[in-house]
Amino acid sequence: GPGGGAPLENANPLIYRRSGERPVTAREEDDELPDSIDDREIFDILPGAGTGLGRGRAARGRAGRCGSAFLSPETHLIRSINDPEHPLTLEELNVVEQVRVKVNDAESTVAVEFTPTIPHCSMATLIGLSIKVKLIRSLPERFKLDVHITPGTHASEHAVNKQLADKERVAAALENSHLLEVVNQCLSARS
Repeated sequence: GPGGGAPLENANPLIYRRSGERPVTAREEDDELPDSIDDREIFDILPGAGTGLGRGRAARGRAGRCGSAFLSPETHLIRSINDPEHPLTLEELNVVEQVRVKVNDAESTVAVEFTPTIPHCSMATLIGLSIKVKLIRSLPERFKLDVHITPGTHASEHAVNKQLADKERVAAALENSHLLEVVNQCLSARS
């Protein structure tokens, strides 16, 4: 497990096939058309955000409002977050799925449901925090984020969801240097 000698809670998880890469459409490349953020972009990538590649003025404008990390054209958002216990991504463990991402660009809301691999997973809060931090760092500040456990899939879903919805508790968690280091490991690219 994380931190060394503890046994894995789910030593033999099911591994799922990754979905394909998102093709960039002609509409998305057209600088004259509005460019909204959708569920696939949250799950997969924000192509060209911050670089001006592929998405023209709309992407540069969005990244400019972001106020945090700029994304490369290949930056995957939540599908490539690493599991804290296994050398696998949250997508490969089916913890996150595109169908469980809901975006309303006009109302600036993003909701992500995630499904722990087992009902008593002690990593659920850490996984939810990693998803939330990735979205905070990647999206414009205008977005209201809701990261929560898929209903009925975890023994402590209400307690975990309450923690993830509490801005002060999330901010306090991120001031803990050890916890922040673990979150950053979950968000780092695997070599």
